[in-house]
Amino acid sequence: MTMYQYFRCLLVVAASLVVVLRIQTVQAILPPPAVQCNQTGGGGCTLYNSYGAWNDRNDCRVPTVVYPTTEEELRSAVANANKNKLKIKVVSRFSHTIPKLACPGSSKNPAMLVSTSKYNSTIEIDVVGLAVTVDSGVSLRQLIDRVEEANLSLVAAPYWEGVSVGGLISTGAHGSSWWGKGGAVHDHVIGLSLIVPAKQNEGFAKIIRVQSPDPLLDAAKVSLGVLGVISKVKLSLEPGFKRSLTYNFTDDGKIEDVFIDHATKYEFGDITWYPSRHTAVYRYDKRVPLDTPGDGVYDFLGFQSNSILISKSIRASEKVMENARNVNGKCLMASSFVGFKKLVANGLKNGLIFTGYPVVGRQGKIQTSGSCLYSTSSVSSCAWDPRIKGLFFYESTAIFPAKRFGDFIKDVKKLRDLIKPENFCGVDIYNGFLIRFIRASQAYMGQAEDSIVVDFNYYRASDASTPRLNQDVWEEVEQMAFFKHGAKAHWAKNRNLAFLNVQSKYPNFNKFLDVKKKLDPQEMFTSEWSDEILFGKEENYNKGDGCALEGLCVCSEDRHCSPSKGYFCKPGLVYGEARVCRSSSSSSSSSML
Repeated sequence: MTMYQYFRCLLVVAASLVVVLRIQTVQAILPPPAVQCNQTGGGGCTLYNSYGAWNDRNDCRVPTVVYPTTEEELRSAVANANKNKLKIKVVSRFSHTIPKLACPGSSKNPAMLVSTSKYNSTIEIDVVGLAVTVDSGVSLRQLIDRVEEANLSLVAAPYWEGVSVGGLISTGAHGSSWWGKGGAVHDHVIGLSLIVPAKQNEGFAKIIRVQSPDPLLDAAKVSLGVLGVISKVKLSLEPGFKRSLTYNFTDDGKIEDVFIDHATKYEFGDITWYPSRHTAVYRYDKRVPLDTPGDGVYDFLGFQSNSILISKSIRASEKVMENARNVNGKCLMASSFVGFKKLVANGLKNGLIFTGYPVVGRQGKIQTSGSCLYSTSSVSSCAWDPRIKGLFFYESTAIFPAKRFGDFIKDVKKLRDLIKPENFCGVDIYNGFLIRFIRASQAYMGQAEDSIVVDFNYYRASDASTPRLNQDVWEEVEQMAFFKHGAKAHWAKNRNLAFLNVQSKYPNFNKFLDVKKKLDPQEMFTSEWSDEILFGKEENYNKGDGCALEGLCVCSEDRHCSPSKGYFCKPGLVYGEARVCRSSSSSSSSSML
């Protein structure tokens, strides 16, 4: 590490910390719209996700977009698509899904896109029945605020609030809990309305009202957008409550032994693991009565608005370290960031700032966050906003059967200790391994048993053909999770390879396909992109040169990596059946490191 690089690292870290300290007064540029249309020339529109890049980096172009405001307008849009034999997909205001599930298809087929960004006016609360019915385009924050005003609480929610209600249940979004109905939001759904194609004498589209215990609800709760258009969602509620939250930063030596006890003891507990730091952060999070003193807020550090200059500087520094193969620089950043998260409790606030544990606050102020979404300014934004060339990363999310999770942790530790912990610093710059808990679900495309969900983010190159520092490490961890230990891929996240053979991991997969065929026999809601994820067959993937660099395939030949830049297809170091792109002086199989 040169002195220049060292001081550049220090400057970036120091500046980052200064900005975080000033975040109380900084507001953010509103995120760009998911659908952007060309008003001149050839017209047409392009669908983006919030990161500005799909897994294959190819744009999703659609000729037509409609913006219904009522359920009848939504039904009419489906009817029009059916009548004119169009492919159709639905997108919310936020478009936070990483795979191309919302893309209606390539230009080969006529298609239309339905945006629910303006279909968000109805929130009907049944105080006596402890339930709420909402338009599918209602945002999670809208819903939570209205429910809390009624002195009630929504028990489960994802940690990121930039999602619509229809979108979050369609893809299996979740928080963390093994208590009650669990941490997955779809397991709190007690009814929904689904708009599906119909015969001409039925107006080409009809609305199906589904209530528990109708088995159709088990298919529709996690539908991936391939059964029809969700128009209404009915969720169960509970009387309002507060939560008391404490983070314990400690050694990581016993994660694999204590995770079950932790999930059992704390209703909303989770664990964050920073492997390069040998640090585990245990979240002690439980509900307390409403009259418990405290008005705390969880404004998660990673979801606060950041100075555009700082976001760009951190990204630029990461690129410099990648190009220089500077592991130590990344470790300096990781150490500083983890230390600062401990200092400010990762964004917890007792009031205006964090003053000490425990932080007590209402459920609606603790369960989810995303403050960078709302306010306007010319100098700050969400750190990953694609317009500013800030953070750009992969997000892998694996859902493990509880009985197999401990062995995964042991394998990752074994790999870390074999190659040196410093090679794991790249993930600790982001949020390490976030470990959460969800209960067994009746949803056909949900988890069949009590499960552990692990999220980890890591650097993505600006150019698809550029290999990454320690690329082989994250490919081996990824393949350990999904292939060796049988984890399922979160439907809204992950690189394409995570979905290989996904159908074999869902006992009710064929039941789901039967419902799909019944509700959408002409496959209006099916595209090559949704099939790519839903069926996860390697022969459908493009195994071209460099495909493994972006997770579009698992390498089986050197050309799937980047031999011209010294990256060759090699076996894993701990999981020998893995095939990863490793930097090496030789393509020989005997050259392992």
